[in-house]
Amino acid sequence: MYGLFRSLLFTLPTETSHLIAMGSLDWARTLQLQGLLGGARTGSGVPLTVMGIEFPNALGLAAGLDKNADHIDGLAALGFGFIEIGTLTPRPQPGNPLPRLFRLPAQQAIINRMGFNNKGMDYALDRIRRSHFKGVLGINIGKNFDTPVDQAADDYLIGLTKAWAQASYVVVNLSSPNTPGLRSLQYGEDLRRLLDVLKQAQHRLTLADGRHVPLVIKIAPDLNSEEIGLIAASLLEFAVDGVTATNTTLSRAGVEDNPLHTQAGGLSGAPVRAASTRVIRELNLALDGKLPIIGVGGIGSLQDAREKLQAGASLLQTYTGFIYGGPPLVREIVEGLDINDVRPGHKSEITGG
Repeated sequence: MYGLFRSLLFTLPTETSHLIAMGSLDWARTLQLQGLLGGARTGSGVPLTVMGIEFPNALGLAAGLDKNADHIDGLAALGFGFIEIGTLTPRPQPGNPLPRLFRLPAQQAIINRMGFNNKGMDYALDRIRRSHFKGVLGINIGKNFDTPVDQAADDYLIGLTKAWAQASYVVVNLSSPNTPGLRSLQYGEDLRRLLDVLKQAQHRLTLADGRHVPLVIKIAPDLNSEEIGLIAASLLEFAVDGVTATNTTLSRAGVEDNPLHTQAGGLSGAPVRAASTRVIRELNLALDGKLPIIGVGGIGSLQDAREKLQAGASLLQTYTGFIYGGPPLVREIVEGLDINDVRPGHKSEITGG
């Protein structure tokens, strides 16, 4: 059923088809027809604890699909273990001009240059409060496009502070290729200064609220071994709670024959799988298994999910794979992973199953 639905959607402009797909999920949940979509069965999957959070299973939805928290109820009904919304900026912004999202079906890939289009943190938090969702919710935060890079910490502080009450964990997006200068924050003293500011804020908020919200850093796949080692050292120095690896890539390896490969933006999907897994493996070694890794990038099958876990990921996320595979992919991974796949370690532990 999803294959036919996807074929129809793919005849429409990309952002139009996205709105229709998300609206259909909401409609199915309202009518209690989500079972027809083929997602994971309620209660299936191996529960585990990572960063002190209890996850019903290891597979989450990556940020980008539901930027503004408009559809978290419908998405959660498909059986994801957690949902991540965003990237959200302090102020609403329209993002880059259309067209900015390109499907490459032959390569099971997407190129996007969305540019953090979103309705702003306040809108999303209101949507969360109005939802019925009680599961694990990540909030992914970024800086506004017109905030200078040397003032980016101000935007991230606003995002962390506002997201705190609603978030199960907060992701600091430093790796989108579509906001000029953003990726420079992944390196050296710029990263250390940012982490220092955010960890101090996290400490203050924890004392004031009596609740610790884990802080996660999202990094790019376009990193060499030396850069991965330096980033790992900074993450350990400032006791960051976790790291998401990886975002989209600037590389066009694997899609060179597609006419769309010249489009600017980040490439996601199957072609980024190997690069993402390499970063996860090297990062896990550099971290000595001391921080949990959320593995994302090219997960389009149960085998891909196992590859990420074997490389050192504790949790998984899918985005482009979900667009191509739909709810059946969620079921395949959630119900296919067993206790031998989702192993204790990397600050995670099995809590059931």
